[in-house]
Amino acid sequence: MTKIAIKRVTKEKKAVSKESKARKRISVIGTGYVGLVSGACLAEIGHHVVCVDRNADKVEKLKKGISPIYEPGIEELIAKNIKAKRLEFTTNLPEAVKNTEVIFIAVNTPPRPDGKADLSYVANAARQIAEVATEYKVVVDKSTVPVQTGEKVLETLRSYNPHGIEFDVVSNPEFLREGTAVYDFLNPDRIVIGAENERAEKIMREIYAPIKAPFIATDINSAELIKHASNSFLATKISFANALAAICELTNANVEEVTYGMGLDKRIGSSFLKAGVGYGGSCFPKDVSAFVKIAEEINYDFGILKAVEKINEEAKAIFIKKIEQALWIVKGKTIAIWGLSFKPNTDDMRSAPAVTVINHLRGEGAIIKAYDPQAMEKAHEVLGDENITYVKSAMDATINADALVIVTDWDEFKKTDLKKVHASLHQPLIIDGRNMFNPKEMEEKGFLYHSVGRGK
Repeated sequence: MTKIAIKRVTKEKKAVSKESKARKRISVIGTGYVGLVSGACLAEIGHHVVCVDRNADKVEKLKKGISPIYEPGIEELIAKNIKAKRLEFTTNLPEAVKNTEVIFIAVNTPPRPDGKADLSYVANAARQIAEVATEYKVVVDKSTVPVQTGEKVLETLRSYNPHGIEFDVVSNPEFLREGTAVYDFLNPDRIVIGAENERAEKIMREIYAPIKAPFIATDINSAELIKHASNSFLATKISFANALAAICELTNANVEEVTYGMGLDKRIGSSFLKAGVGYGGSCFPKDVSAFVKIAEEINYDFGILKAVEKINEEAKAIFIKKIEQALWIVKGKTIAIWGLSFKPNTDDMRSAPAVTVINHLRGEGAIIKAYDPQAMEKAHEVLGDENITYVKSAMDATINADALVIVTDWDEFKKTDLKKVHASLHQPLIIDGRNMFNPKEMEEKGFLYHSVGRGK
């Protein structure tokens, strides 16, 4: 069906650009990474957007233009669109629903202990919408949800609405990368819409008309699968690179040369073929695990993705072992940690490899001095204060440390004066989990330098 839909989209592309550019009144339930970026960007392209969150303190800060997350460009976008009166924030969900025609559900879908996605927030949002809606609404699943969730959302809307009104449910998965989320929303590779009728599809086309990108119209189940399939495939590429790194270390080869040679093949591509400490964040770990569970429920053993998860955990374990071998005795040693967020340009520490690394080293009796350009406040919440000192700069972390461990590849670290680092460390030992520096150059500068998958 997707191929047919793409052909249909191509034929209708000119027609869409000629359609009325009437702006929509939109509400977005949830102001996390996805909801906040989506709401601000929808306002930026001209719609009137009301973002809803039950956290009153968070809403008050957002009304003042203060973002609860670090995301490049988001505060500027919020301030601009509040001033233009296109963007509002409220805790009043019933009022927001009544005054808008399209409602995006962008609530959290955290993993349950068994790996399944917890859909209680989605179900609760759908029920609240149903209870107060008095006229036709389009309800858009923006949260990442398992396939066939749209059917349950529609069932909930119909069951709990006392007025018997019509609803259309749409799946509109997001493909935002933390750190570049604003750019990604406004300049997407594709816009995916899963809808069961032309009425809902037309409304979604009108919403996204200002954004020039391929518009893929398909059924709801296919749209939901596109999201999980995309993230799981990218996670697979990362795990494949980490498996290659392990082989390269055992054979004295260089994983960066291997993946570079692979990436030049247009069928493969170079993106996400980067070895390191493993993936983290709010998407890949959760989505891979959820996809495995989705498959299990329909009696399919998704063995590839089980291996992806296993390799990702092994990548962290291999890196920790590399640290232990380089230090010989970890107990009582002071270790500088550069990078706490799961990736650069975000303060998100969900499933961050740094958490696994630091907790293991503390468990072995190490003393940690940690620094991250943006994630220090989150780190206090996630890691606490036991055997860890949060310092004000990358250089402060290295003072009299027995080793420097790099876990996140912030640009700031690449620009650090390595001569000062060498002089600051108790011994010039660096264990680099992101392959930020050239091994030969580091050796010439007098460092004992260990990286990932670049020979022994």
